[in-house]
Amino acid sequence: MSRLAQYLNRSSKLLRDSTSRMLRMSGADEPSRAPLTLFNLNSREDLQQFATGCDVDIGGLSTVHFDLDESSVLPGPNQTEVRRPTARFSGEMSLGVRSGLQGKIRGGYAGFRSKPRPTLFGEITNDVSNHQFLAMRLRVAGHPRTRNSYYVNIQTDGPITTDLWQHRLFFHRDDGGWEDIFIPFSDFVLTNVGEVSPEQIKMFRERVRTVGISMLGGNNGVSGPYELGVDSFRAVNHEDMPLAAIPKVEPSKGTQWERHPV
Repeated sequence: MSRLAQYLNRSSKLLRDSTSRMLRMSGADEPSRAPLTLFNLNSREDLQQFATGCDVDIGGLSTVHFDLDESSVLPGPNQTEVRRPTARFSGEMSLGVRSGLQGKIRGGYAGFRSKPRPTLFGEITNDVSNHQFLAMRLRVAGHPRTRNSYYVNIQTDGPITTDLWQHRLFFHRDDGGWEDIFIPFSDFVLTNVGEVSPEQIKMFRERVRTVGISMLGGNNGVSGPYELGVDSFRAVNHEDMPLAAIPKVEPSKGTQWERHPV
């Protein structure tokens, strides 16, 4: 599908949805706390909604691939298994740079994020202000040394386009299996151009523009092959989570973003 066709389809859908809400007078309803799917990544069309990048764009040597893994087997209800395609984010993380650029740039990053969604009536964003957690179904593989260098990124509709809300990803499994990861929106840290902003503000959750994941090997001096399976991004609340997944409040010397994985 061409970019123009996608643009017109988004515009048409936004108009239909807005008209439907007006006819139902849904603005007078209580805010919904139902789980909200932000993105599924189960088809080639789904993957076309995402963009990728890595340090090779500025002279680094890392690589990035974002393709459809049609052999995925995910956990289903009642201990069953479900076969469906999922996204695979993979490549080689390198700390090196091209000849002549040593000391001028820093390599060691790759990532993907959802593309902005412009329409004839303005940009489509997601309102997650009635939800407490970002939920992701992920599968981490690749070399073990790269598995603690993933970060999830959220961009909101703010005046500074380089602002990103970021949180480190902590995995509980090391066998390459799928797991559901839940991160409180309140735990994300505001960053700008890769650095933690000195002034932290509350995330503008009413208008989320993009969501993505990055591999930041340069932050930790980590190189090697990396691979991450991605099934979905959702916004949920406590009642949508298994009891074992609800975060426990514990004393800490820093935010979850700053702490090392246990």
